Amino acid sequence: MRYFIELSYNGKAYHGWQNQPNAVSVQEVLEKALSTLLREPINIVGAGRTDAGVHAKQMFAHFDTNSGFSQENFMYKLNSFLPKDIAIHTIFEVPKEAHARFDALSRSYIYRISLTKNVFDYNYSYNFNLPLDIEAMNEACKVLLEYENFKCFSRSNTDVKTYNCDIMEAKWEENNNTLTFSITANRFLRNMVRAIAGTMIDVGLGKINIAQFHDIIKSKDRTKAGASVPGHALYLTNIEYPNHILKNK
Repeated sequence: MRYFIELSYNGKAYHGWQNQPNAVSVQEVLEKALSTLLREPINIVGAGRTDAGVHAKQMFAHFDTNSGFSQENFMYKLNSFLPKDIAIHTIFEVPKEAHARFDALSRSYIYRISLTKNVFDYNYSYNFNLPLDIEAMNEACKVLLEYENFKCFSRSNTDVKTYNCDIMEAKWEENNNTLTFSITANRFLRNMVRAIAGTMIDVGLGKINIAQFHDIIKSKDRTKAGASVPGHALYLTNIEYPNHILKNK
């Protein structure tokens, strides 16, 4: 039987979602908890990867097991077993062919910038005190929708078959001294959102104009784009799936 898990996590203590040597990941902690409770080796597949320090308000993953269990009771046990920075919200059975990564229709992220020094929020937003031209940054958002290949915003030496992504929405909004970048796409490349946000900050500072922003994307060259912003202010916020997968949620 295949199950989907909906969870959230505070990424501060983790070196990203995916298992890797010599570093603690969210995937590793969750697999160990599931394996212990189900008394069998459990491997999970996430909807995507998040980098070190990045948070998820909504993440999905799937796993297979032959063990029967009460979903509500098992979710309670799993939450009790997991550390306080990982929370399970739902566990539900899905068709055997359902896939947390490949069946996702879209992913959404936000990046939070604090425009004033905030002693209570510095772990969860990027403090940036220089004035930014938000109108110009939103013009750059419109440019993103004109392109498909975003190699210029991808981490170098990434092993992917294509650098094409369908960006459906991108915008900057300011509210109560917090500037929030929201972006939705069918898929994202490694480091892509942080590189886009960093390059758009350069637009907001007047270091890059809109014509140059076009040129950066056309170049397909990571060295032409701006620096990546820190990961601690990035949040995976929403993942969409077809109704036939979520019907038992």
